[in-house]
Amino acid sequence: MRYLLVFLHVIVSAIMIGMVLLQKGKGADIGAAFGGASQTVFGPRGAQSFLAKLTTTAAIVFMITSFGLALTSAKKSSIMEGVKPPAQQQAPAQPMPPAAPAPSSAAPAAPAQK
Repeated sequence: MRYLLVFLHVIVSAIMIGMVLLQKGKGADIGAAFGGASQTVFGPRGAQSFLAKLTTTAAIVFMITSFGLALTSAKKSSIMEGVKPPAQQQAPAQPMPPAAPAPSSAAPAAPAQK
């Protein structure tokens, strides 16, 4: 079920991106507002085109699949839930000999001059 939702979500996302890029920009209407030539800048936009209706439908499907994915992922507490912890190593059978002290590389302090 989750894989179907992810697949549908990716497909709808790609379709929605394509439809948004294909639509005609509305920048000319806003620019005409400063010159006073357009009376429909803040008024009704008229009938929606088929592409705009299709974009709205894709956006609704996108929201539904997003909500479905959020619900299916809420059931899992962590992605690492199924991972087994690494096996702990046992102590070696023979004790290790004590390490020799490291030679001191510091020189003896020089007497202070007066």
